[in-house]
Order: sequence, then C-alpha cells, then structure tokens
Amino acid sequence: MHSDIVSIALVQTSCSKDPEENLVKATEKIRDAANKGARIICLQELFTTQYFCQTENYESFAYAEQIPGPSTAIIAELARELEVVIIASFFEARARGLFHNTAVVIDADGSYLGKYRKMHIPDDPGFYEKFYFTPGDLGYKIFKTRYATIGVLICWDQWYPEAARLTALKGAEILFYPTAIGWSTSELSPEVRRSQQEAWLTIQKSHAVANGVFVAAANRVGREDELEFWGNSFVCDPFGQIMAEASHHDETVLLADCDRSRIEYYRSHWPFLRDRRIETYTDLQKRFLDE
Repeated sequence: MHSDIVSIALVQTSCSKDPEENLVKATEKIRDAANKGARIICLQELFTTQYFCQTENYESFAYAEQIPGPSTAIIAELARELEVVIIASFFEARARGLFHNTAVVIDADGSYLGKYRKMHIPDDPGFYEKFYFTPGDLGYKIFKTRYATIGVLICWDQWYPEAARLTALKGAEILFYPTAIGWSTSELSPEVRRSQQEAWLTIQKSHAVANGVFVAAANRVGREDELEFWGNSFVCDPFGQIMAEASHHDETVLLADCDRSRIEYYRSHWPFLRDRRIETYTDLQKRFLDE
C-alpha cells in the first residue's frame, strides 16, 4: 500500500528545432526527476517541438504523430524501467487531416492509461492553435495511476474554472497542466509582463482553492521567434499556497511532496463542494445571458 504522500516533478526546459533532441533531453530530465524521488513526472506542452503555433504553416503538420506511437513507446519503456508515472504532451495525428493537442498518461508499469485531448483551443496573435488542433472530444478525464488519481488539462484549459471543477468532481487529487505560455518579445513593459504572469498564477491557484486539490503547472522557458516563455512552473496546495516554484528562465526539474490526506482537511474546513447549489447552475450551458 502506498503512502498518501506522493512526490511529483515538473520538467521545465527550452526546446530546439530538433524533435529527436528534445525527446532525448526530456528522457534525461525524467531520469533526473526519478533519481530525486519523483513518482509522477509531468512534461511541458508539446515538449518535442518548438511552439510552432506562432504562425499558420502547413509544414508544421509534419510534427504530428500517432498516439500511441513511437514516441509514447519510448516514454512507456522509461516509465516501466523507473517505475514512475509520466504525463507527456504531443501533437496527435488522429486521422488524415484531423489533429489534436493531446496529453498521454503512462502508469508506473509502462502501461498506457489513456489520453486527454485539449478542450479549449486559443486563436490569438502568436497562439494560432485553431489552425492546427481540433477541440477535444473525450471530455474531462481522470487517471487512476499507481500513486494517485490525477487529472490532466492543457495550457489554455487552465483559464476555465469549469474544466478544473469537472475534473475535480470526477475524483482528481492533483490537476496537472502541461503549458506553453509566454510574453510577446514586443511587450517590454515590466508592469504588463508582471500582471500577465500574476493573472496566470492567480487563476490556477483559485482552481486549487475552489476544488480542494493540488495544482501543478509545467511551463517551458527560452525565446522562440516572437515569444519569450516565462517558465515559472509551480505546484500549489489546496489552499492555493505555493509549495514549489521555478524561475522565469532556468531549465528546472521542480519537485514537491503532495500529501493527499490533507485534501479532506482542506475540504472540511472550506466546504465549497458541500455548499454548491447545483440546481442554480443550469445557465452555465449558455454562451451568454442576454436577458
């Protein structure tokens, strides 16, 4: 029987233009995390490539791969060898001309537990993801791994309380967010940069508080074309307190120990789930309340 305390790790790196080089770097970081005691390891969004969604370029579809496929097989073998759970984000080729932004979860015996397809797809300057990705159709999912029951959401999903809530209601103890977010290199105002980053931290910490779960976000670092990724990967507890946090620019294997037994304490002292008035929420299925 495993302890309620599970050590997790977030891998924060820069990415080169060579997918094979990025995959090798990721495997090295996974080994490092496992050697430091991590049992659940999360990689950043689309870790095998640079963030190609800055432009609409048909050539970038060549990065897509089948899931499961060769890359997931490498990750699965590593998970089996190290007895760790791995969360890995890929550009999924589902069918001819049909693609998703997808995270896979591999259990500690190397078995493939399943995938989550990113539900919320941005279409903003520098983040033209709708050109590449079809919105997810698998719903919000949890994965019962050897060490904990986890939920996985991806980057833009992190701004939506509904996504965190539904994943938590299914039983997730830790919400993992593989992420690729940064500043435009043309945005030089320290105040604007700080406010953007603080908003990112605040919304995710609020998911932890509102749902009584741990939240862990793995971001990338480095400059790629017109984006400067701000790193700052972090883990917070169910009160929204930062347990571990990476820098803005350094490659990091960030570790934190999550005591899952504390979830009951937080939820009983702040009983938000008890006091929900679910019968009053039907209008959430509407785009906007015009009247």
